[in-house]
Formats: sequence, C-alpha cells, structure tokens
Amino acid sequence: MDPGLRIAGIDEAGRGPLAGPVVVAAVILDPARAIRGLDDSKQLSEARRETLYARIVERALAWRIVFVECAQIDRINIYQATLHGMREAARGLDPAAEYLLVDGNKLPDNLPCEAQAVIGGDALEPSIGAASILAKVARDRHMQALDARYPGYGFARHKGYGVPEHLQALQRLGPCPEHRRSFAPVRKLLEPGLFDT
Repeated sequence: MDPGLRIAGIDEAGRGPLAGPVVVAAVILDPARAIRGLDDSKQLSEARRETLYARIVERALAWRIVFVECAQIDRINIYQATLHGMREAARGLDPAAEYLLVDGNKLPDNLPCEAQAVIGGDALEPSIGAASILAKVARDRHMQALDARYPGYGFARHKGYGVPEHLQALQRLGPCPEHRRSFAPVRKLLEPGLFDT
C-alpha cells in the first residue's frame, strides 16, 4: 500500500445495546500532526477518550461521524445498519479517502474506494483507533442527552447496554422511543398479551 495515500480508519460503537443509535466514525489522520496514545477506545478511560477526541477533531485531515438511529436498526437489522453507517462515514470524508481500513471481518458494499477489513483493527491501526474513539465519545454523549430526555432508565450510566439495572427499568417503565424493538429483551416486552391482567 502506498504510504502517500489518504487512508481512513472506520469503526463503530453501540452494536450491542438495547437502546440508542449505532455510531460509526471515519478518520484520516494527518501524518504531519501525530496524536500520541491512540488505541481501541475500550482500553482507554473516559477522560482519556475525551482528551483524544478533541485532538483528533483538531488534527485529523478529515473525520466524519454518522448516527444510525434505532428505527433504522429495527427496519434493516443491526448488522446492515452498521454497514450502512460505515458506507456513509466513508463517503462523507472531505478530502476523500483513497483507501479504507475497516475494523472487523466484513466490508460494506458500494464503498467509494478500495478497502481492507482488519480484525482487531482498533488496537492495530492508529486511524481505526481514532475512529473508535470518535464513535465511542459521540455515542456516550448522545446517551447522556437521552438520559435527560428519558429519565429512569439509567442511560448515562450504562449507555443502553442490557445490564441488570437497565433490564429492571425496562420491566418497570416499558420501552421508550429510543429502545430497539428488534432486540429480544425489548421485543419480549412488546409481545401481545404480556401486559394483560
């Protein structure tokens, strides 16, 4: 691969939660403006992710964050929603990427340029690590905002994942508009007859 190519890393956050969007980011790092400490966002503290987020946004040649909302996740499924977000993030870069490194083992179709899937790429490729940080921080901030809009579920703490606190709140309050109806723990609560007395 030509080192002079504009290479974008792509990663997502939020495939597994029961609520909120899946968020995909694409980042083209600037070789002239290095950012130390890039890594898989899951290996970094929240404070460190926030610091790196600001640096990435300031120093990257290009970056793009795409939110795929829960209604679309329910319509096309989480796998297809993630691929859609990756495609949109790649297409939204300006300047455009000339090569893509995508975290995982599958590539979306109709990408704007050549691409390679990289398993565990967020820990191996700095551009994918940068994308993982942007996606994670953007999604966490969004879930904190949803916590204020839909109190009682604990979104600010668990970010929509199916932890016991969230499952108990779902039982108590029922799903809110940000819950993914196609995910089993939510779908079970919506099955006819469940709330009949």
